[in-house]
Amino acid sequence: MSTGHDTPQHPPGDTAGTRVTRREFLVLFSALFLPMFLAAVDQTLLATATPAIAASLGGLRDTSWIVVGYLIAAATIVPVYGRLGDSRGRRNMLLVALAVFAAGSAACALAQSLPQLVAARILQGLGGGGMMMLSHALIGEMVPPIDRVRFQGYLVIVFTTASVSGPVIGGLVVTAVSWRWLFLANLPLAAFAAWRLSRLPRGDRHPPQGGDPDVAGHVLFALSAMTGLFWLTSVGHRFSWGSTESLALGGAAAISFVALTLNERHRRTPFLPVDLLRDKVIRLSVVLVMFFAACMFAVIFLLPIYLQLGHRVSPALSGLLLLPVTAGQVTAAMIASRVLRRTGNPYPIPIVGMSVSSAGLLLLGLLPSHFALTAVLGVVTGLGLGTVMPVSQLLVQVRAGRPRLGAVSALSALFRNTGGAAGTALIGTLVFTMIPGADRHSLAAGAGGFDTASVIRAFHWTFVVTAVVAALAACIASRIPRVRLWEAKRGPE
Repeated sequence: MSTGHDTPQHPPGDTAGTRVTRREFLVLFSALFLPMFLAAVDQTLLATATPAIAASLGGLRDTSWIVVGYLIAAATIVPVYGRLGDSRGRRNMLLVALAVFAAGSAACALAQSLPQLVAARILQGLGGGGMMMLSHALIGEMVPPIDRVRFQGYLVIVFTTASVSGPVIGGLVVTAVSWRWLFLANLPLAAFAAWRLSRLPRGDRHPPQGGDPDVAGHVLFALSAMTGLFWLTSVGHRFSWGSTESLALGGAAAISFVALTLNERHRRTPFLPVDLLRDKVIRLSVVLVMFFAACMFAVIFLLPIYLQLGHRVSPALSGLLLLPVTAGQVTAAMIASRVLRRTGNPYPIPIVGMSVSSAGLLLLGLLPSHFALTAVLGVVTGLGLGTVMPVSQLLVQVRAGRPRLGAVSALSALFRNTGGAAGTALIGTLVFTMIPGADRHSLAAGAGGFDTASVIRAFHWTFVVTAVVAALAACIASRIPRVRLWEAKRGPE
């Protein structure tokens, strides 16, 4: 693996003459579309349903854990899928992930309380965590980097369909029937996806180079993440800062994190692939993804609640008003892919993108609240957010090489899910702390139980905080070493 700057890089096994035809790619894409779609749509489907779920099961303040539980479970499990996918075949592990996701979806539909729903979402996350990562790893296995950029538009179709339809479908279903149908609908789709995947070849296998599974690492990561986030989102309202509960949770989070760090340093096959993190390009790229995800998930989770509680719109309309953000993301992803395809230079794209998102979020927080203005600034924010994943995903895959595709894809997904969980939990706690009466009773009576001015003020402060996080992401992107993936003249036509 070269470490020089501005040097074209290709993973082992990829050669300049190995190309994939459009027909060959479409055969692969037709099998992977549904798993990627289900994993992507599940991130936006519940955005417009959150107030309805809170009214049915309880506590708006704690509904962020519907997202956080899923993301933490996904973050914990993706390294397992990555390593098993590399050693036992990525198609086979994708089928396992689909089965677990379907079981979790059924449990979500049957949940009778918020803790039950969070537990079911954790099970769902244990499946969903592998679906997107293994799908991307399968594409990386079968399609060389230049052709991955050439066919990037097809991958954008997945996110376009999921991002645009998710909030709208979620709002319509909640308005017409029940939020439970959002989970029940996953079952037949997962069954069809499994049938289609079973028709793909088994794919490459790269046996591990010795070493036992790092069970301790997985447990310590999950423990530190869950206790740390629960402490940060609960201190000050469930218990006081100096209480026994606070000290116990904070201490458990700190001790488990220190133990995780020590464990990873001495494992031959650690939970975190430390050898990959030693590469500055990969290390800073995944940290960028973590900060990007904190912004993206916070916006997707909070904006529909802001519109429903602050502007008194219906769930269906709040889903439609989330479209400017997703439209901006899709547009920017396509533009970023075209630029990268022609230049082979990923360096400036996420810097510009996260700077644009920071500006959009800052204006959302500082300017007076207005429907049209929210839509315009939503487009601006989405344009910035859409630049990160298409570039970062390809960059780390090329840098790691074909034998480590699963491991590096899992590493990127781990940081993405961890960032999304932390951003949703912390920023959700910030905004709900500033809203008086964010509980079941006021929601059961409808959004009218809230003071509109207080809601708008709370969300505006939250947008400003999220803008700072986006600015930090732009700074991190500027520190990634310049690496040219291919010469501009070799880009696909």
